Amino acid sequence: MANTAQTRKRARQNIKQNIHNHSLRAKLRTAIKLVTKAIKSGDKQSAQAIFRVSCATVDSIADKKIIHKNKAARHKSRLSAAIKAMN
Repeated sequence: MANTAQTRKRARQNIKQNIHNHSLRAKLRTAIKLVTKAIKSGDKQSAQAIFRVSCATVDSIADKKIIHKNKAARHKSRLSAAIKAMN
């Protein structure tokens, strides 16, 4: 357990930040799943539209350093390639 007032406050802040980061990571996963579901449905137009919105979400979360920027780029690249591979 933290001994000083400073470390107790830091522990409280860490708990709050962890909850906030968890919600952002969930938002990221949801955005990726929406694109994947649109790709599986076979509608290329809707997949592209959802992909554009999801890219903004992924970039926003990477800017906040919840995930690394290279991981964000990897997700976007793979989703983009999957959309391009659609008939």
